[in-house]
Amino acid sequence: MSTFDPKPILASLPNLPGVYRYLSAKGDVLYVGKAIDLKRRVSSYFQKNDQSPRIRLMLSQVADIQTTVVRSEAEALILENNLIKALAPRYNILFRDDKSYPYLVLSGHAYPRLAYYRGALDKQNQYFGPFPNGYAVRESIQLLQKVFKLRTCEDSVFEHRARPCLLYQIKRCSGPCTEEISTEQYRADVHNAVQFLQGKAHDLLADLDEKMRAAAGAWQFEEAAAYRDQIQALAKVQEKQFVSSNASETDADIVACAVENGLVCVNLVMIRGGRHVGDKSLFPAHGEDYDAQTALEAFLAQHYLDRTIPPVIVCNSSSDNATLVELLSAQAGRKIAIVSNPIAERRVWLEMALKNARLAIAQRLSLESTQLGRIEALQEALGLPDTAQRIECFDISHTMGEATVASCVVYDRLGMQPKEYRHYNITGITPGDDYAAMRQVLTRRYGKIAQGDGVAPDVILIDGGKGQIGVAVEVIEEVGLQDALLVGVAKGETRKPGLEQLVVPSRQQTLQLPRDSAALHLIQTIRDEAHRFAITGHRARRGKARVSSSLEEIEGIGAKRRQKLLTRFGGLQGVKAASVDELCQVDGINRALAEKIYQALH
Repeated sequence: MSTFDPKPILASLPNLPGVYRYLSAKGDVLYVGKAIDLKRRVSSYFQKNDQSPRIRLMLSQVADIQTTVVRSEAEALILENNLIKALAPRYNILFRDDKSYPYLVLSGHAYPRLAYYRGALDKQNQYFGPFPNGYAVRESIQLLQKVFKLRTCEDSVFEHRARPCLLYQIKRCSGPCTEEISTEQYRADVHNAVQFLQGKAHDLLADLDEKMRAAAGAWQFEEAAAYRDQIQALAKVQEKQFVSSNASETDADIVACAVENGLVCVNLVMIRGGRHVGDKSLFPAHGEDYDAQTALEAFLAQHYLDRTIPPVIVCNSSSDNATLVELLSAQAGRKIAIVSNPIAERRVWLEMALKNARLAIAQRLSLESTQLGRIEALQEALGLPDTAQRIECFDISHTMGEATVASCVVYDRLGMQPKEYRHYNITGITPGDDYAAMRQVLTRRYGKIAQGDGVAPDVILIDGGKGQIGVAVEVIEEVGLQDALLVGVAKGETRKPGLEQLVVPSRQQTLQLPRDSAALHLIQTIRDEAHRFAITGHRARRGKARVSSSLEEIEGIGAKRRQKLLTRFGGLQGVKAASVDELCQVDGINRALAEKIYQALH
């Protein structure tokens, strides 16, 4: 138990709004909270006798209390959530959803471009979203291409086309790059696409039907047929939407939280333009012992602050969100409504989201049960203690020694941990020397961990045979990391899955587990993930190296010609997209040199 005496600190706390932080003896932040009255709120932790086991455990570790006074409860809410995201305290519920959500964007050009976008928003463009994932955006782009034939090509390609591309031929683009469509007609298509994205499909269909009849009445049958095709395509799109809304607001988020079997799940459903564009299930860190209402309040604050907010948020929380509503409305520049007791179709949406949250919990429990069986089988096969669960696996990837990259993937807490994956660029070795590459990556990673900077693994998997594992043994002895079990995963004689041999140097033994072994399946999964991650890193490094030096390495292309090429085509990607005839149009580039440039870049 902690010997910390809070009385001197409690006596000095003001009766003002602010944020408080509980710190451990090591200086780690254990918990961050907000209060309208700091003195009353912090004192209540040490005066109550009916605290939950989680709170009692936290208080037993407290060695210091820090506070920050602010002007209002709203400011306290902002500061609290900023600190939670930055510090990730052990006893706060934390939604790790740092990745920005994707948007569909229509650029502000004379011929607007339809594109996938993720990042900061620019007022010059029109954005629609956000969407729950990239698939939902790309599906919407494909639908809009079929119906409205808007361009999706990069500006550098669009500005230098001499003839329409394949998309024009297959009727997925109207060909504005070569003026196959007038500016007025293209703007009309853009306007119709915006109407559709804003949920005004009914008005759009009525407008198109009127134009079709007018064109037919004027004997302009080709134009009428084009309107007819658009109407039919729109009707098919509407048929595919399994959820649609007739409500006045076309954008809404549905947020449902479920708590079952010690797991907390929040299901986020996005309604955009009156269409259900997808959902996402989120499992918070440190969610044990929290009820649904507390978890939902934490999600609403952490998720929507500093993010694009729809006009309506429907959730299954009955608490008072007045402060949060005020903050979100100020952030959005318009009124935001949080509806906790919905009716009609909103209730149907919420019930569907709640059902999905419960299904996600059931799936997570099933997966954890499978993973638990696998890790227990591995512990038994390798003679590991019951506490062993962290596994790190290494692989090397290169192309004949070029752009060598090592990967390290991590399996922990009954699952792969992508945020802990690392790429290591290997330099200063003989190209193609896998042993030297393995030595370098292991030294760089475990040299720091042996000194206390990082988490030591229970098992280290090396994708390779006795040569690679021999190098690994030397490195582990040199850095002084003795507790981890080294295991080499060598392919069998025929290199078929299921015939892998496990080399365990500390026991001087080689194991071959049965093909149906749960332990072998876990090792194969981790090994294959390390292989995939290594190849991804290698290709990225190789591509970057080749692209950055491609023009400089072409004989006959000096600084002046290189500058002219890059200026004419808007960058290296534009040069790569140019044909030989287009390259010849650049001052100082004859046909022979143009062909040489084209061959070098392709």
